[in-house]
Amino acid sequence: MDYSHAVQQIAFNEISAAEVSAIPALELLQLFNGFKVDADCLKGNPSDSRFGVVERNGRRIFRFRSQDYRIYFTVEEEGTIVVQRVLHADSLKDFLFRSGMGGDSEDVTLSNSRSFWQLIDDGEQAARKN
Repeated sequence: MDYSHAVQQIAFNEISAAEVSAIPALELLQLFNGFKVDADCLKGNPSDSRFGVVERNGRRIFRFRSQDYRIYFTVEEEGTIVVQRVLHADSLKDFLFRSGMGGDSEDVTLSNSRSFWQLIDDGEQAARKN
């Protein structure tokens, strides 16, 4: 996919919209304040260490880490960012612990987890809210 175009819009699906709506307003503003996606990030060379990429079997999802949250998103051809999930770090830590994972970096661990990809699939299949 060509990531040289500018991001034009951020969209949420029903699941990620519900996850975002549960975050207090001030926390939400702080969470998205640094969420600036550029072409370097999308090419896998982010200058900002809060961004990462989770890949498995040719699938790619991007991760933005801010405060105690992780935003998992995909990018469509026309430059629309689709937020698939917004997870609190504690829930992510619990997920990794319950899955018997750990030790590796967060992105590597998630890329090997079927449960994580099912979570992402659920988000991708949910109806989008623009």
